[in-house]
Amino acid sequence: MNALENKRGVIQHRERAKQINDFSGLRFGKITPTDIDGLIEYKNKLFIFIEAKYRDTELPFGQRLALERLCDSITDKPCIVFIVSHNEPVENDVDVSKAMLTKYYYEKAWHKSSSNSTLLEAINKFIGMHVS
Repeated sequence: MNALENKRGVIQHRERAKQINDFSGLRFGKITPTDIDGLIEYKNKLFIFIEAKYRDTELPFGQRLALERLCDSITDKPCIVFIVSHNEPVENDVDVSKAMLTKYYYEKAWHKSSSNSTLLEAINKFIGMHVS
């Protein structure tokens, strides 16, 4: 593995990562852009969308709807949306792999997490179910 591959997933430009994108000029009626915290396209086999929230912050209606519609529109591969929760103060980095799964959207329905799984555990389980 080369040095560049060792850095994959690590914040490369911390000051740029702190920069806020202002989408206020992109308003279409009541619609404004939303963000997605993570996306994994795994070996052309499946899609995983990730949204991390602080503690018990709810997914806003528009973001929830956009994620549902995006996932539902992918019909040729399994697709899932994981919502995870973390307790890190704003001055700390969030290790999203260790964030706790709170709910997930799969096969056109939301499911509450019945386990005490981290995001990494949930992703590994989903990949194991769909990739041989």
